[in-house]
Amino acid sequence: MITRAQKLRQILGRDELVIAPGVYDGYSARLVEAAGFETAATSGAAVSNSVLGIDDIGVMGLNENVLHCQRIAAAINIPLTADADTGYGNPVNVHYTVQQFEQAGLAGVNIEDQVHPKRCGHMPGKEVVPIVEMVKKIEAACLARWDDAFMIIARTDALAIEGIEGAVERVRAYVQAGADMIFPDGARSEDDIKRIVDAAGIPVTINMGFGIRSRPTTPLIPLPALAQMGVRRVSLPRMLPAAAIMGMSRALDCMKDVIRTGVPTDRPDLAVGIEEIMQLMGYDEMRALERKLLTTESLEVKYGN
Repeated sequence: MITRAQKLRQILGRDELVIAPGVYDGYSARLVEAAGFETAATSGAAVSNSVLGIDDIGVMGLNENVLHCQRIAAAINIPLTADADTGYGNPVNVHYTVQQFEQAGLAGVNIEDQVHPKRCGHMPGKEVVPIVEMVKKIEAACLARWDDAFMIIARTDALAIEGIEGAVERVRAYVQAGADMIFPDGARSEDDIKRIVDAAGIPVTINMGFGIRSRPTTPLIPLPALAQMGVRRVSLPRMLPAAAIMGMSRALDCMKDVIRTGVPTDRPDLAVGIEEIMQLMGYDEMRALERKLLTTESLEVKYGN
């Protein structure tokens, strides 16, 4: 049976740009799969924001991250990569971290070269570790995996600190260490991206943030242009959290008006119906499983005659 890591390798091996929306819970993951996307990626910032309710400043621990990602991976059939931050310590810790994520059903992990505790890649105040330390982390990650298809995605935050020359030097070292994909976060221009792609010689993934809205750091670049540069994957870590926040905020504003006026309202433009929720979450499949596995007496109690 093909593993999810192997499936991801097949997807990335095709001559087309792969789009990986960022997910952070069961709803977002199932929506991505239902929309027809072939792969997804957890957003460390979105998981930290949604689970802990705090900024992405390296407070979330390994066990919290792995357990949450394991539940998301179990909810979908498409391959999912995880954001493993800095690997939670030195190369020995990275070895253990990779095994934990692989056992949890992920198809690969990002390991970044920031100093621990890390920060969101688009925040000021980042620091990076020496190249030799990150090289050892990549070697440890490659050594730790059981399935050689499990992807080790080497993320570098050096563009904001050492500029393009420093980032290119790191990319070459990380490729030599065995990385399967390069992730230069905080890319500032198309020229930065092109130079990284040319230096890597292996798949490169670019973070396009919101995807459908601009931001102050990496500019919105047309997908065909990224494909033309040789980018293999584009992640959209902020799109779904931002859309969810806007949708929930609008629904809450509407509810405040209802409270103020006392007049009930029916707003299908602000909220899906229960049928859509049941379909998304596989209620019919669960009911069919109950009818197959439960006794007649139990079914009568649940559903009547």
